[in-house]
Amino acid sequence: MSTMVIAITLFILALIIGVTVIGRVPATLHTPLMSGANSIHGVVLVGVIIVAAESNSVLSYILIFLAALLGTINVVGGYVVTDRMLDMFKPKKEDPKNGGDEQ
Repeated sequence: MSTMVIAITLFILALIIGVTVIGRVPATLHTPLMSGANSIHGVVLVGVIIVAAESNSVLSYILIFLAALLGTINVVGGYVVTDRMLDMFKPKKEDPKNGGDEQ
């Protein structure tokens, strides 16, 4: 079997397992898992930097740029989602316009 077939098979299996595992996570565990995923994607960005030091072709530069861009978007988006979820647990502030009445 060729290396490419093995790589594609592993990728598809990882995709199926990942979707299955994430789909079964209860809502109460979402925030801690997002924090862990953010740290993992931070490691991915470090890996992109290491690979970029060894690259020497235009195709590798394009793939490195895409990996860095998507990894960065994922890290920032994860922190934004986590911050919004944690804001839901903060006490509500009184609105000075209506004298503090909540509607």
